[in-house]
Amino acid sequence: MNRTTGRYERTIAGSEEVAAFVPAPLPPRDPALAMDRRIAERLAAAERALARLDLAGEMVPSLDWFLYAFVRKEAVISSQIEGTQATLVDLLTFEAARQGSADADVEEVCNYLDALRFARRELADAHGLPLSVRLLNEAHRRLMQGARGANKQPGEIRRGQNWIGGSRPGDAVHVPPPPHLVPDLLSDLEKYLHGDDDLPPLVRAGLAHVQFETIHPYLDGNGRIGRLLIALLLEHWGLLKSPLLYLSLFFKRHRAEYYRRLAAVRTEGDWEGWTAFFLDGVATIADEAVASARDLFAVVAADRARVLALDTASVAAARLFELLPRHPIVSVATAMALLGTSKPTAIRAVESLVAAGVLVETTGRKRDRSFAYQAYVERLRVGTELLT
Repeated sequence: MNRTTGRYERTIAGSEEVAAFVPAPLPPRDPALAMDRRIAERLAAAERALARLDLAGEMVPSLDWFLYAFVRKEAVISSQIEGTQATLVDLLTFEAARQGSADADVEEVCNYLDALRFARRELADAHGLPLSVRLLNEAHRRLMQGARGANKQPGEIRRGQNWIGGSRPGDAVHVPPPPHLVPDLLSDLEKYLHGDDDLPPLVRAGLAHVQFETIHPYLDGNGRIGRLLIALLLEHWGLLKSPLLYLSLFFKRHRAEYYRRLAAVRTEGDWEGWTAFFLDGVATIADEAVASARDLFAVVAADRARVLALDTASVAAARLFELLPRHPIVSVATAMALLGTSKPTAIRAVESLVAAGVLVETTGRKRDRSFAYQAYVERLRVGTELLT
């Protein structure tokens, strides 16, 4: 494919002069993106999978459970791609404790959750921020909270030259645009997101992700904000009614190809190869999300029947069980808070769920014990294992 996707500009990074890549504005031109049979078939498959996922979101007994599960998986996996070592169980355990400070890895995952909540809340509010560079900056500010992000200019476009890969700028895999060009490049991207385009919205979301990653506007957190942008676009453009699709799991599984496809856009103009890869990811993860939702709710339904069949079942135990999908790790203290009841009542509720085989004690201690909804957590944590 003979397509120019940008230009190179000499700049200084560290103490070296390097060639920084400056992407051309979207959409791809000269020639335009080829919506050939290969991409058309993948687009149709991805759109069908999204429709099934949207329907699943409407049919599940509790959309809140669904969102709780998938948002946390995304926060953990997206953070892991950037090197964070926190697991899903680490996050759930911290949330269950309701006290103390998180270690740095868990804090980064919590920050991602905060950034996503903020962005969705603003977009849903008629008086909130629109989908814009300013919105992404504010999400970035929340992402970079805490000790690790304090020196990374939270919420601000970078004022220095960065680079990706390699031990120094001279052997970097990618040198993003010089800082003085970044504001205009982001402005062009924002105009593209709000402009008219003949390309299907799902394809446009994939293009926007690449453009953001190529610009790399922040000192840190670009990957997480770039992946968050995909989820926001799918919801904002009406491709999903709720943010149920997160592609970090697909990118984690195919990490080498993900980076290779991004690079091929810059070096070879291969927008078609990236688009096919992106659409495969949408179809794969959407179908897996539907299957996961069915599995999670089947587990809950079966366990609910077991709890209600217990001779020792109480109203408090039944109420606590219904809260477990959003609080899959609990202690007696958290059970008391969730139920608004006394310690003896909370203890009996927990003991009933242990007797039913629903809760499993995880600490091995006699005091300050935690209990996990093990069957639920085991299904939820698939794909969130640490990268090796």
